[in-house]
Amino acid sequence: MKLLYRPFGLVIGILAGVLSKKLFDVVWGLFDKEEPPKPTTRDANWPKVLGAAAVQGITFKVTRAAVDRAGAKSFEHLTGVWPGEKEQEESQAAEAVR
Repeated sequence: MKLLYRPFGLVIGILAGVLSKKLFDVVWGLFDKEEPPKPTTRDANWPKVLGAAAVQGITFKVTRAAVDRAGAKSFEHLTGVWPGEKEQEESQAAEAVR
């Protein structure tokens, strides 16, 4: 049954990408009237370039997580099968610090 989730997950992933791009454009518009600078834009300063990258990264990851989670919950509701891991894995980084 989890194999059936793969095409469903792929469609959800594409939807998340499109949605996150639109959301980023809206959020960036709150900060600046100009388009977000690319890292290779000569006249853009460091704070603006890094700020744009940070806003884009956060927007993408949060949107992706929300859409993936909603997709997994919907798949479980329709099929009765959870498509991913059932338990959270232990952090290897946390073990290295101890």
